[in-house]
Amino acid sequence: MEAQRTPDLDERLPRYTSYPTAPHFSTDVDAACYGRWLAELAPKTKASLYLHIPFCRSMCWYCGCHTTVALRDGPIVDYLAVLRREIDLAAGHLRAPLDVRHIHFGGGTPTILEPDDFVALIGLLRQRFALDPATEIAVEIDPRRLTRAMTAALGEAGVNRASLGVQSFDPLVQKAINRIQSVEETAAVVADLRAAGIGGGDFGLIYGLPKQTLASCIDTVERCLDMRPERFSIFGYAHVPDFKKHQRRIVAADLPDGAARWEQAEAMAERLVAAGYVRIGLDHFARPEDEMAQALGSGSLRRNFQGYTTDGCEVLLGFGASAIGRLPQGYVQNEVVIGRYVERIGQGELPTVKGYRLSADDRLRAELIERLMCDLTVDIHAVCARHGADPHSLAPSLSKLDRLSQEGMIRFDGTRILLPEHARLLVRKIASAFDAHIDQPARRYSRAV
Repeated sequence: MEAQRTPDLDERLPRYTSYPTAPHFSTDVDAACYGRWLAELAPKTKASLYLHIPFCRSMCWYCGCHTTVALRDGPIVDYLAVLRREIDLAAGHLRAPLDVRHIHFGGGTPTILEPDDFVALIGLLRQRFALDPATEIAVEIDPRRLTRAMTAALGEAGVNRASLGVQSFDPLVQKAINRIQSVEETAAVVADLRAAGIGGGDFGLIYGLPKQTLASCIDTVERCLDMRPERFSIFGYAHVPDFKKHQRRIVAADLPDGAARWEQAEAMAERLVAAGYVRIGLDHFARPEDEMAQALGSGSLRRNFQGYTTDGCEVLLGFGASAIGRLPQGYVQNEVVIGRYVERIGQGELPTVKGYRLSADDRLRAELIERLMCDLTVDIHAVCARHGADPHSLAPSLSKLDRLSQEGMIRFDGTRILLPEHARLLVRKIASAFDAHIDQPARRYSRAV
Protein backbone atom coordinates (compact mmCIF):
# COMPACT_ATOMS: atom_id res chain seq x y z
CA MET A 1 0.00 0.00 0.00
CA GLU A 2 1.23 3.48 -0.81
CA ALA A 3 1.94 5.96 1.93
CA GLN A 4 -1.09 7.91 3.06
CA ARG A 5 -1.59 11.08 1.07
CA THR A 6 -2.78 14.36 2.50
CA PRO A 7 -6.44 14.70 1.48
CA ASP A 8 -7.85 17.85 -0.05
CA LEU A 9 -9.57 19.33 3.00
CA ASP A 10 -10.98 22.24 0.99
CA GLU A 11 -12.73 20.06 -1.59
CA ARG A 12 -16.45 20.84 -1.78
CA LEU A 13 -18.78 17.88 -1.36
CA PRO A 14 -22.45 17.21 -0.51
CA ARG A 15 -23.45 16.54 3.09
CA TYR A 16 -25.49 13.57 1.83
CA THR A 17 -28.63 14.22 3.84
CA SER A 18 -30.31 12.89 0.69
CA TYR A 19 -29.30 11.14 -2.51
CA PRO A 20 -29.47 12.52 -5.08
CA THR A 21 -28.85 15.86 -3.38
CA ALA A 22 -31.11 18.90 -3.73
CA PRO A 23 -29.07 20.70 -6.45
CA HIS A 24 -30.09 17.89 -8.79
CA PHE A 25 -33.84 18.29 -8.29
CA SER A 26 -35.75 19.44 -11.38
CA THR A 27 -39.13 20.80 -12.39
CA ASP A 28 -40.00 17.41 -13.92
CA VAL A 29 -41.61 16.75 -10.52
CA ASP A 30 -44.38 19.29 -9.91
CA ALA A 31 -47.45 19.80 -7.74
CA ALA A 32 -49.61 17.43 -9.80
CA CYS A 33 -46.97 14.71 -9.51
CA TYR A 34 -46.72 15.22 -5.74
CA GLY A 35 -50.50 14.99 -5.43
CA ARG A 36 -50.46 11.63 -7.20
CA TRP A 37 -47.65 10.37 -5.02
CA LEU A 38 -49.58 11.33 -1.88
CA ALA A 39 -52.69 9.55 -3.15
CA GLU A 40 -50.66 6.39 -3.77
CA LEU A 41 -49.58 6.07 -0.14
CA ALA A 42 -51.18 3.14 1.65
CA PRO A 43 -53.34 3.82 4.71
CA LYS A 44 -51.45 3.64 8.01
CA THR A 45 -48.13 4.35 6.29
CA LYS A 46 -45.60 5.42 8.91
CA ALA A 47 -44.43 8.96 8.26
CA SER A 48 -42.55 11.94 9.60
CA LEU A 49 -43.42 15.61 9.25
CA TYR A 50 -41.13 18.60 8.85
CA LEU A 51 -42.48 22.14 9.30
CA HIS A 52 -40.34 25.08 8.22
CA ILE A 53 -40.73 28.44 9.98
CA PRO A 54 -38.53 30.79 7.89
CA PHE A 55 -38.34 33.80 10.21
CA CYS A 56 -35.81 35.17 12.71
CA ARG A 57 -35.64 38.40 14.68
CA SER A 58 -32.06 39.01 13.51
CA MET A 59 -29.71 37.39 10.99
CA CYS A 60 -26.74 35.33 12.13
CA TRP A 61 -24.11 35.93 9.47
CA TYR A 62 -22.97 32.29 9.31
CA CYS A 63 -26.50 31.03 8.59
CA GLY A 64 -27.04 28.81 5.56
CA CYS A 65 -30.77 28.28 6.11
CA HIS A 66 -33.69 29.68 4.13
CA THR A 67 -34.86 32.37 6.52
CA THR A 68 -35.67 36.07 6.64
CA VAL A 69 -35.73 38.73 9.35
CA ALA A 70 -39.18 39.64 10.67
CA LEU A 71 -39.23 42.55 13.11
CA ARG A 72 -43.05 42.57 13.16
CA ASP A 73 -45.45 39.71 13.89
CA GLY A 74 -47.76 40.40 10.94
CA PRO A 75 -45.80 38.44 8.30
CA ILE A 76 -45.43 35.52 10.70
CA VAL A 77 -49.17 35.38 11.44
CA ASP A 78 -49.97 35.54 7.73
CA TYR A 79 -47.46 32.79 6.95
CA LEU A 80 -48.86 30.56 9.67
CA ALA A 81 -52.34 30.77 8.13
CA VAL A 82 -50.90 29.68 4.78
CA LEU A 83 -48.91 26.88 6.40
CA ARG A 84 -52.07 25.53 7.99
CA ARG A 85 -53.76 25.63 4.59
CA GLU A 86 -50.91 23.65 3.04
CA ILE A 87 -51.29 20.96 5.70
CA ASP A 88 -54.99 20.70 4.84
CA LEU A 89 -54.23 20.52 1.10
CA ALA A 90 -51.66 17.74 1.47
CA ALA A 91 -53.78 15.75 3.90
CA GLY A 92 -56.69 16.05 1.48
CA HIS A 93 -54.77 14.03 -1.12
CA LEU A 94 -54.29 11.08 1.24
CA ARG A 95 -56.53 8.03 1.21
CA ALA A 96 -56.30 7.87 5.00
CA PRO A 97 -54.35 9.67 7.74
CA LEU A 98 -50.70 8.71 7.93
CA ASP A 99 -49.28 7.17 11.10
CA VAL A 100 -46.90 9.94 12.19
CA ARG A 101 -43.95 8.95 14.38
CA HIS A 102 -41.70 12.02 14.15
CA ILE A 103 -42.36 15.77 13.83
CA HIS A 104 -39.58 18.31 13.43
CA PHE A 105 -39.94 22.10 13.50
CA GLY A 106 -37.03 23.85 11.78
CA GLY A 107 -36.17 27.35 10.74
CA GLY A 108 -35.43 30.08 11.04
CA THR A 109 -36.68 30.21 14.58
CA PRO A 110 -39.79 28.03 15.09
CA THR A 111 -40.36 29.46 18.55
CA ILE A 112 -40.94 32.88 16.99
CA LEU A 113 -44.60 31.80 16.81
CA GLU A 114 -46.99 32.94 19.52
CA PRO A 115 -47.44 30.23 22.20
CA ASP A 116 -51.16 29.77 21.53
CA ASP A 117 -50.53 29.56 17.78
CA PHE A 118 -47.92 26.85 18.26
CA VAL A 119 -50.27 24.78 20.41
CA ALA A 120 -53.03 25.21 17.83
CA LEU A 121 -50.67 24.13 15.04
CA ILE A 122 -49.87 20.90 16.87
CA GLY A 123 -53.61 20.47 17.34
CA LEU A 124 -54.13 20.69 13.57
CA LEU A 125 -51.49 18.01 13.00
CA ARG A 126 -53.30 15.76 15.46
CA GLN A 127 -56.54 16.31 13.54
CA ARG A 128 -55.07 15.60 10.11
CA PHE A 129 -52.71 12.75 10.99
CA ALA A 130 -52.61 9.82 13.38
CA LEU A 131 -50.04 10.72 16.02
CA ASP A 132 -48.73 7.87 18.12
CA PRO A 133 -48.49 8.56 21.89
CA ALA A 134 -44.75 8.04 21.56
CA THR A 135 -44.38 10.39 18.58
CA GLU A 136 -41.19 12.41 18.84
CA ILE A 137 -41.87 16.14 18.49
CA ALA A 138 -38.66 18.12 18.12
CA VAL A 139 -38.20 21.89 17.90
CA GLU A 140 -35.13 23.91 16.96
CA ILE A 141 -34.60 26.68 19.52
CA ASP A 142 -32.62 29.90 19.62
CA PRO A 143 -31.96 30.24 23.39
CA ARG A 144 -31.75 34.03 23.02
CA ARG A 145 -35.37 34.22 21.92
CA LEU A 146 -37.21 31.59 24.00
CA THR A 147 -39.71 33.01 26.48
CA ARG A 148 -41.04 31.13 29.47
CA ALA A 149 -44.55 31.37 28.01
CA MET A 150 -43.32 29.62 24.88
CA THR A 151 -41.50 27.01 26.94
CA ALA A 152 -44.75 26.23 28.74
CA ALA A 153 -46.54 25.99 25.38
CA LEU A 154 -43.96 23.53 24.08
CA GLY A 155 -44.60 21.31 27.07
CA GLU A 156 -48.37 21.63 26.67
CA ALA A 157 -48.13 20.70 22.99
CA GLY A 158 -46.20 17.52 23.72
CA VAL A 159 -42.76 18.58 22.53
CA ASN A 160 -40.24 16.08 23.86
CA ARG A 161 -36.98 17.04 22.15
CA ALA A 162 -35.33 20.45 21.92
CA SER A 163 -32.42 21.29 19.61
CA LEU A 164 -30.56 24.32 20.95
CA GLY A 165 -28.31 26.43 18.77
CA VAL A 166 -25.10 27.30 20.61
CA GLN A 167 -22.41 27.52 17.87
CA SER A 168 -19.69 29.11 20.04
CA PHE A 169 -19.39 30.83 23.40
CA ASP A 170 -16.26 32.75 22.34
CA PRO A 171 -17.13 36.50 22.50
CA LEU A 172 -14.85 37.30 19.55
CA VAL A 173 -16.49 34.65 17.41
CA GLN A 174 -19.97 35.72 18.48
CA LYS A 175 -19.26 39.30 17.45
CA ALA A 176 -17.86 38.11 14.10
CA ILE A 177 -21.04 36.11 13.32
CA ASN A 178 -23.56 38.60 14.80
CA ARG A 179 -24.84 36.20 17.45
CA ILE A 180 -24.28 37.27 21.04
CA GLN A 181 -25.36 34.48 23.39
CA SER A 182 -24.18 34.02 26.96
CA VAL A 183 -23.58 30.78 28.80
CA GLU A 184 -25.93 31.96 31.54
CA GLU A 185 -28.97 32.55 29.31
CA THR A 186 -28.39 29.21 27.57
CA ALA A 187 -28.21 27.38 30.91
CA ALA A 188 -31.39 29.12 32.07
CA VAL A 189 -33.26 27.93 28.96
CA VAL A 190 -32.03 24.37 29.52
CA ALA A 191 -33.30 24.50 33.10
CA ASP A 192 -36.70 25.86 31.99
CA LEU A 193 -37.06 23.17 29.32
CA ARG A 194 -36.31 20.44 31.83
CA ALA A 195 -38.82 21.90 34.25
CA ALA A 196 -41.42 21.72 31.46
CA GLY A 197 -40.60 18.03 30.96
CA ILE A 198 -38.77 18.50 27.66
CA GLY A 199 -35.38 17.16 28.71
CA GLY A 200 -31.82 18.25 28.22
CA GLY A 201 -31.99 18.45 24.46
CA ASP A 202 -29.46 18.50 21.66
CA PHE A 203 -26.73 21.15 21.38
CA GLY A 204 -25.55 22.39 17.99
CA LEU A 205 -21.96 23.63 17.75
CA ILE A 206 -19.97 24.87 14.74
CA TYR A 207 -16.26 24.79 13.95
CA GLY A 208 -14.48 26.75 11.23
CA LEU A 209 -16.09 30.07 12.21
CA PRO A 210 -14.31 33.43 11.84
CA LYS A 211 -11.75 34.16 14.58
CA GLN A 212 -12.35 30.71 16.06
CA THR A 213 -9.36 29.04 17.72
CA LEU A 214 -8.65 25.56 18.97
CA ALA A 215 -8.74 26.80 22.56
CA SER A 216 -12.12 28.50 22.15
CA CYS A 217 -13.60 25.37 20.54
CA ILE A 218 -12.57 23.26 23.51
CA ASP A 219 -13.75 25.91 25.97
CA THR A 220 -17.20 25.97 24.35
CA VAL A 221 -17.47 22.18 24.65
CA GLU A 222 -16.48 22.33 28.31
CA ARG A 223 -19.12 24.94 29.08
CA CYS A 224 -21.76 22.88 27.26
CA LEU A 225 -20.84 19.73 29.15
CA ASP A 226 -21.73 21.50 32.40
CA MET A 227 -25.34 21.61 31.08
CA ARG A 228 -25.40 17.84 30.40
CA PRO A 229 -27.17 17.75 27.01
CA GLU A 230 -28.29 14.38 25.66
CA ARG A 231 -26.72 14.88 22.22
CA PHE A 232 -24.32 17.12 20.35
CA SER A 233 -23.99 17.90 16.67
CA ILE A 234 -20.80 19.61 15.52
CA PHE A 235 -20.97 21.04 12.01
CA GLY A 236 -18.33 22.71 9.89
CA TYR A 237 -19.22 26.24 8.82
CA ALA A 238 -20.09 26.36 5.10
CA HIS A 239 -18.96 29.68 3.63
CA VAL A 240 -21.02 30.23 0.46
CA PRO A 241 -21.34 34.04 0.13
CA ASP A 242 -22.35 33.74 -3.53
CA PHE A 243 -25.61 32.13 -2.39
CA LYS A 244 -26.03 33.59 1.10
CA LYS A 245 -25.33 37.29 0.71
CA HIS A 246 -25.36 37.99 4.46
CA GLN A 247 -22.25 35.78 4.72
CA ARG A 248 -20.38 38.55 2.90
CA ARG A 249 -20.29 40.34 6.25
CA ILE A 250 -17.88 37.65 7.42
CA VAL A 251 -14.25 38.51 6.68
CA ALA A 252 -12.85 35.59 4.68
CA ALA A 253 -9.36 36.24 6.08
CA ASP A 254 -10.72 35.50 9.57
CA LEU A 255 -11.73 31.94 8.59
CA PRO A 256 -9.48 29.02 9.60
CA ASP A 257 -8.03 26.93 6.78
CA GLY A 258 -8.75 23.26 6.13
CA ALA A 259 -6.01 21.98 8.45
CA ALA A 260 -7.19 24.21 11.31
CA ARG A 261 -10.80 23.12 10.75
CA TRP A 262 -9.73 19.48 10.97
CA GLU A 263 -7.84 20.18 14.21
CA GLN A 264 -10.83 21.99 15.72
CA ALA A 265 -13.30 19.23 14.81
CA GLU A 266 -11.09 16.46 16.14
CA ALA A 267 -10.31 18.29 19.39
CA MET A 268 -14.00 18.85 20.09
CA ALA A 269 -14.76 15.22 19.29
CA GLU A 270 -12.00 13.93 21.53
CA ARG A 271 -13.29 15.98 24.46
CA LEU A 272 -16.85 14.66 24.03
CA VAL A 273 -15.69 11.06 23.75
CA ALA A 274 -13.58 11.53 26.87
CA ALA A 275 -16.73 12.82 28.62
CA GLY A 276 -18.53 9.56 27.78
CA TYR A 277 -20.42 10.44 24.61
CA VAL A 278 -20.61 7.96 21.74
CA ARG A 279 -19.26 9.31 18.45
CA ILE A 280 -21.85 8.85 15.71
CA GLY A 281 -21.04 9.09 12.03
CA LEU A 282 -19.57 12.34 10.79
CA ASP A 283 -20.70 14.91 13.33
CA HIS A 284 -23.07 13.63 16.05
CA PHE A 285 -22.48 12.52 19.63
CA ALA A 286 -24.89 10.96 22.13
CA ARG A 287 -24.90 9.52 25.61
CA PRO A 288 -24.58 5.72 25.58
CA GLU A 289 -28.16 5.26 26.85
CA ASP A 290 -29.60 7.60 24.22
CA GLU A 291 -31.67 5.99 21.46
CA MET A 292 -29.38 7.43 18.80
CA ALA A 293 -26.37 5.64 20.28
CA GLN A 294 -28.44 2.48 20.51
CA ALA A 295 -29.51 2.84 16.86
CA LEU A 296 -25.85 3.07 15.88
CA GLY A 297 -25.15 -0.16 17.73
CA SER A 298 -28.08 -1.99 16.13
CA GLY A 299 -27.36 -0.78 12.59
CA SER A 300 -30.69 1.09 12.38
CA LEU A 301 -29.29 4.63 12.36
CA ARG A 302 -30.63 6.73 9.48
CA ARG A 303 -29.79 10.04 7.84
CA ASN A 304 -32.21 12.63 6.49
CA PHE A 305 -32.48 16.38 6.01
CA GLN A 306 -32.16 16.97 9.76
CA GLY A 307 -28.90 14.97 9.88
CA TYR A 308 -28.51 11.70 11.77
CA THR A 309 -31.76 10.34 13.14
CA THR A 310 -33.51 7.36 14.67
CA ASP A 311 -36.41 8.02 12.29
CA GLY A 312 -36.94 4.91 10.19
CA CYS A 313 -39.99 6.17 8.30
CA GLU A 314 -39.81 6.00 4.52
CA VAL A 315 -42.17 8.98 4.14
CA LEU A 316 -41.27 12.53 5.14
CA LEU A 317 -43.77 15.28 4.36
CA GLY A 318 -42.32 18.78 4.29
CA PHE A 319 -44.49 21.83 4.97
CA GLY A 320 -43.58 25.49 4.53
CA ALA A 321 -41.52 27.54 2.11
CA SER A 322 -38.44 25.62 0.83
CA ALA A 323 -39.40 22.45 2.74
CA ILE A 324 -38.26 19.15 1.22
CA GLY A 325 -40.16 15.89 1.48
CA ARG A 326 -39.39 12.29 0.61
CA LEU A 327 -41.81 9.60 -0.51
CA PRO A 328 -41.13 6.10 -1.84
CA GLN A 329 -41.40 7.53 -5.36
CA GLY A 330 -38.88 10.34 -4.86
CA TYR A 331 -38.21 13.83 -3.46
CA VAL A 332 -40.31 17.00 -3.59
CA GLN A 333 -39.45 20.59 -2.66
CA ASN A 334 -41.70 23.58 -2.07
CA GLU A 335 -41.31 27.07 -3.48
CA VAL A 336 -38.34 28.68 -1.73
CA VAL A 337 -39.43 32.31 -1.94
CA ILE A 338 -42.10 32.98 0.68
CA GLY A 339 -44.17 35.23 -1.61
CA ARG A 340 -44.42 32.58 -4.33
CA TYR A 341 -45.15 29.90 -1.73
CA VAL A 342 -48.03 31.99 -0.39
CA GLU A 343 -49.33 32.65 -3.90
CA ARG A 344 -49.44 28.97 -4.80
CA ILE A 345 -51.32 28.04 -1.64
CA GLY A 346 -53.70 30.95 -2.21
CA GLN A 347 -54.57 29.42 -5.58
CA GLY A 348 -55.47 26.16 -3.87
CA GLU A 349 -52.38 24.37 -5.21
CA LEU A 350 -49.68 22.35 -3.50
CA PRO A 351 -46.54 24.56 -3.52
CA THR A 352 -44.26 21.88 -4.97
CA VAL A 353 -41.87 23.47 -7.47
CA LYS A 354 -39.32 20.72 -8.12
CA GLY A 355 -38.20 17.29 -7.06
CA TYR A 356 -36.62 14.07 -8.20
CA ARG A 357 -38.09 10.73 -9.30
CA LEU A 358 -35.93 7.90 -7.93
CA SER A 359 -34.63 5.20 -10.25
CA ALA A 360 -33.52 1.71 -9.22
CA ASP A 361 -29.90 2.86 -9.51
CA ASP A 362 -30.61 5.88 -7.29
CA ARG A 363 -32.08 3.63 -4.59
CA LEU A 364 -29.03 1.36 -4.69
CA ARG A 365 -26.57 4.24 -4.42
CA ALA A 366 -28.67 5.96 -1.76
CA GLU A 367 -28.42 2.92 0.51
CA LEU A 368 -24.68 2.54 -0.08
CA ILE A 369 -24.13 6.21 0.76
CA GLU A 370 -26.44 6.19 3.79
CA ARG A 371 -24.80 3.13 5.31
CA LEU A 372 -21.36 4.64 4.83
CA MET A 373 -22.46 7.94 6.35
CA CYS A 374 -24.08 6.16 9.32
CA ASP A 375 -21.91 3.10 9.96
CA LEU A 376 -18.59 4.06 8.31
CA THR A 377 -18.73 0.65 6.64
CA VAL A 378 -20.85 -1.11 4.03
CA ASP A 379 -20.95 -4.54 2.38
CA ILE A 380 -21.24 -3.67 -1.30
CA HIS A 381 -22.35 -7.11 -2.44
CA ALA A 382 -24.98 -7.41 0.30
CA VAL A 383 -26.55 -4.07 -0.66
CA CYS A 384 -26.44 -4.97 -4.35
CA ALA A 385 -28.17 -8.27 -3.57
CA ARG A 386 -31.00 -6.46 -1.73
CA HIS A 387 -31.55 -4.33 -4.83
CA GLY A 388 -31.15 -7.12 -7.37
CA ALA A 389 -28.14 -5.29 -8.83
CA ASP A 390 -24.90 -6.61 -10.31
CA PRO A 391 -21.90 -5.19 -8.37
CA HIS A 392 -20.13 -4.81 -11.71
CA SER A 393 -22.61 -2.01 -12.52
CA LEU A 394 -20.67 0.02 -9.94
CA ALA A 395 -17.39 -0.28 -11.85
CA PRO A 396 -16.60 3.50 -11.91
CA SER A 397 -17.29 3.70 -8.17
CA LEU A 398 -15.17 0.63 -7.44
CA SER A 399 -12.32 2.21 -9.39
CA LYS A 400 -12.50 5.30 -7.16
CA LEU A 401 -12.55 3.04 -4.08
CA ASP A 402 -9.34 1.36 -5.24
CA ARG A 403 -7.65 4.75 -5.38
CA LEU A 404 -9.00 5.67 -1.95
CA SER A 405 -7.67 2.39 -0.58
CA GLN A 406 -4.21 3.12 -1.96
CA GLU A 407 -4.35 6.51 -0.26
CA GLY A 408 -5.16 4.90 3.10
CA MET A 409 -8.66 6.38 3.34
CA ILE A 410 -10.46 3.02 3.36
CA ARG A 411 -9.64 -0.66 3.66
CA PHE A 412 -11.32 -3.75 2.27
CA ASP A 413 -12.54 -6.84 4.15
CA GLY A 414 -13.84 -9.10 1.41
CA THR A 415 -16.76 -7.25 -0.16
CA ARG A 416 -17.01 -4.86 2.77
CA ILE A 417 -15.30 -1.48 2.87
CA LEU A 418 -14.39 0.15 6.18
CA LEU A 419 -13.17 3.60 7.15
CA PRO A 420 -10.29 3.67 9.61
CA GLU A 421 -10.86 6.06 12.49
CA HIS A 422 -8.36 8.59 11.14
CA ALA A 423 -10.55 8.96 8.02
CA ARG A 424 -13.88 9.49 9.81
CA LEU A 425 -14.08 13.17 8.89
CA LEU A 426 -13.54 12.20 5.25
CA VAL A 427 -16.62 9.99 5.06
CA ARG A 428 -18.29 12.41 2.61
CA LYS A 429 -15.33 11.91 0.27
CA ILE A 430 -15.68 8.12 0.46
CA ALA A 431 -19.46 8.33 0.01
CA SER A 432 -18.99 10.52 -3.06
CA ALA A 433 -17.41 7.54 -4.86
CA PHE A 434 -20.96 6.18 -5.24
CA ASP A 435 -22.45 9.51 -6.34
CA ALA A 436 -23.34 9.29 -10.03
CA HIS A 437 -23.93 13.07 -10.11
CA ILE A 438 -20.75 14.21 -8.37
CA ASP A 439 -19.07 15.48 -11.54
CA GLN A 440 -21.76 18.12 -11.95
CA PRO A 441 -21.11 21.68 -10.63
CA ALA A 442 -20.57 21.70 -6.87
CA ARG A 443 -20.54 25.43 -6.03
CA ARG A 444 -23.29 25.02 -3.45
CA TYR A 445 -21.51 22.31 -1.52
CA SER A 446 -19.52 22.82 1.68
CA ARG A 447 -15.90 21.93 2.41
CA ALA A 448 -15.09 18.24 2.87
CA VAL A 449 -13.99 19.05 6.45
